Amino acid sequence: MMRAGANTLNNKLEKVNALNVFPVPDGDTGTNMSLTITSGVNEMEKVLNARTVGELAQALAKGLLMGARGNSGVILSQLFRGFAKAVADKESINTHQLADAFQQGVETAYKAVIKPVEGTILTVAREAAEAGMKRSLTTHDAREVMETVLAEARKSLSRTPELLPVLKQANVVDAGGQGLVYIYEGILAALSGEGSEPIDVESTLSETKSIADMAHDNAQSKIDPSEIKYGYCTEFMIDLTTSRRETEPFNEEDFRKELGQYGDSILVVADEELVKVHIHAEYPGNALNYAMKFGDLTRIKIENMREQYANVTDGSPSSAKTGVVVPTEKKKYGIVAVASGKGIADIFRSMGVDEVIEGGQTMNPSTEDLVRAVERLHAEHVLILPNNKNIILTAEQVEEVVDQPVSVLPTRSIPQGLTALLNFNSEVSPEENIKNMTEGFQEVKSGEVTKAIRDSKMNGHQIKEGNFLGILGGKIDIVGENLEKTALTLLDKMIDEGADIVTIIYGEEIQEQQAKELVQSLESQYPGIEIEVHYGGQPVYHYLFAVE
Repeated sequence: MMRAGANTLNNKLEKVNALNVFPVPDGDTGTNMSLTITSGVNEMEKVLNARTVGELAQALAKGLLMGARGNSGVILSQLFRGFAKAVADKESINTHQLADAFQQGVETAYKAVIKPVEGTILTVAREAAEAGMKRSLTTHDAREVMETVLAEARKSLSRTPELLPVLKQANVVDAGGQGLVYIYEGILAALSGEGSEPIDVESTLSETKSIADMAHDNAQSKIDPSEIKYGYCTEFMIDLTTSRRETEPFNEEDFRKELGQYGDSILVVADEELVKVHIHAEYPGNALNYAMKFGDLTRIKIENMREQYANVTDGSPSSAKTGVVVPTEKKKYGIVAVASGKGIADIFRSMGVDEVIEGGQTMNPSTEDLVRAVERLHAEHVLILPNNKNIILTAEQVEEVVDQPVSVLPTRSIPQGLTALLNFNSEVSPEENIKNMTEGFQEVKSGEVTKAIRDSKMNGHQIKEGNFLGILGGKIDIVGENLEKTALTLLDKMIDEGADIVTIIYGEEIQEQQAKELVQSLESQYPGIEIEVHYGGQPVYHYLFAVE
């Protein structure tokens, strides 16, 4: 069912992307959902010899969490994580349990979103699940329940423009809801007896090389195998329900804390019956012996990471060539920022950011990308700057899967991220830093200039393809035919009596001379304002503005 659902969505990916109502080229809803569900299904493919639905569900939930990208992907991951939790203790499921799993998925997803918006994928999932629950009371045929779920999902999708004015203006339905409908179509096809081929991962990821893989490669190149303290990557599961020995009660928090004495890079995912454990240990037997106190061990996998490194690098650690040394003591803070554009990445690094993850409006990093960045930092507390509203939810998932303090500052733009860094002080507590950085970035005015990629009507503006758009506070405020005039008009709205500094970051399509001419025009209009100009090299946005 899940494989067929993922394949159906993957085949319709571009149609979902095309539904994005915003005229800025950020139509990546389909891509984010596709990569998310593909990650979940690929994790399930590793345990096809599973004895129960619950074991498959456990793998699905883990894969969804690690692969979640963007708001649409995170919500989708929560829908099916809740679904997976509902069946986690089941060997098989009946019709009513199937319907209940959809219902619990909805409840999980709504809890994950602080301010749920109706007229989105959430509404489609909720109304479809409610219809499925009612149908399950009158039939024992799972296919009939799924037919009802799909039929109501389609009806709910058709109603989304009535709930969200922006959809009605553009005469489209919600993109995330459409993606979910495609998944349900695949699930119904599987229940109806139609086969499902394994997912073609290469095709799914054809739009971009996996950021996670690139990050992993870079991390490998910085490791001296002689500095690896815990050399064995150890994974196993604990079955809490069966044991040939007397067992102790399992407490996830206590278990994780106690396991820490045997290694690092610890990941523990637990429910009532199963515990998934990942640990880097020097003596994996000690970790396994400790875990056996709670139940039988299954699916044990131990890999020698020093040997793996030698295979990858031919035994030649790059640290010998580059002077990179893995720190032995943790530093107080580590900072991860998401940015797009070489110039912007360089600016962030110059301001003390340790890890810059490539991503932004058209390519959202996954939870796993951010997790790997956090794990590469040898820090007591890690701060994450998403710098895009569509990445905030993904970043907030990181705290669930890393065993170290992580704080996400909900920065929605590059200017907000830069301002937050200006208010960072490595000498104060995390609580004080979060307070100061948040207050700082909330005061900055952010603006962007980009080009419309489609005809649209939004915020009272009639937009034509090729128009330049001035975006203020995330909303289209200026529509023009001339780039510099659009930029100056936007800046004029942003600059008030209390403004002291204007920061201009120009993108990959802007020549340095164009930026200088914009500055000259601005200086003649506001002679008392300090203006800073930086090359960002960012795609999509010709200019990024910050006014303080």
